[in-house]
Amino acid sequence: MSNAVNITIRLDKDIKNSAEHLFGHLGMTLSTAFNVFVRQALRLGKIPFEISDPFYSDANQQRLLKSIAEFKTGKIVKKTQAELEAMENA
Repeated sequence: MSNAVNITIRLDKDIKNSAEHLFGHLGMTLSTAFNVFVRQALRLGKIPFEISDPFYSDANQQRLLKSIAEFKTGKIVKKTQAELEAMENA
């Protein structure tokens, strides 16, 4: 790469170590993995994977709408942390 340039990326130390471990098992350095990411993003014209927040998942939004409707009718449901976690995993 005659036109290669150096860039600096800040990562949490634990994330960097985990990434190096993972990519090492895949036969790549962190630099190679980043190059693969950038090349794929350029090829596709977008980030090559979905970025999402589970809060906005369809299932969670439906649960929220149901809870709001129940609240508006005066129905208040109390749940324990364990019950809420079980709902999340369903």
